[in-house]
Amino acid sequence: MGSNLKQLEESPVIAVLRTPPEDKVYDIVEALLEGGITNLELTMQKPDSARTLAELNKRYGDRAWIGAGTVMDEVTAVNAIHAGAAFIFSPNYNESVVKAAKRYGVISIPGVLTPTEMVQAVEHGADCVKVFPASAFGPRYIKELKGPFPHIPIVPTGGIHEENIQDYWNAGAVACGMGSSLVDSKAVESSSFHEITARARRIMSKVK
Repeated sequence: MGSNLKQLEESPVIAVLRTPPEDKVYDIVEALLEGGITNLELTMQKPDSARTLAELNKRYGDRAWIGAGTVMDEVTAVNAIHAGAAFIFSPNYNESVVKAAKRYGVISIPGVLTPTEMVQAVEHGADCVKVFPASAFGPRYIKELKGPFPHIPIVPTGGIHEENIQDYWNAGAVACGMGSSLVDSKAVESSSFHEITARARRIMSKVK
């Protein structure tokens, strides 16, 4: 495990910010930080995502580990890295994305599902793998994968929520990615950021 991945061991939840409203993104981040979650993934799904990522790193880079998500091609990966991404998350395994991350010394976490994809990703430089969609197979699948692959750090993402995150943690996940179950759209719409903070605190109490 690369030394930078110690951040996942110390704070094993990655909050996925999927196209957050521009006028509320900083409130969301503040709420998460107050709740103890310091790993943030901004998805690269909007034309100005790289700009937002750069601004987040400028404001919170000394308090949070901030990376890019939904990175599916090399160009997007490089743009995110230039914007300060500490890690590159992908929903799929793309060798060129992994190699781009490693070329710039950035943590690479590609999406995989099968044992073959896991091994291929690591052989090409992935620091750990994102098992996605985790909800399709559940915590037991993570536990079974850790049998033959105890050396490969796994970050399950998709369908993980407050009630089942501890099951994934107990199954051997090094960290878990959480999106709407953590950054609830209704709470964001109503500017009820205290609810996000409270949920973050409860979740972190389960995995620490």
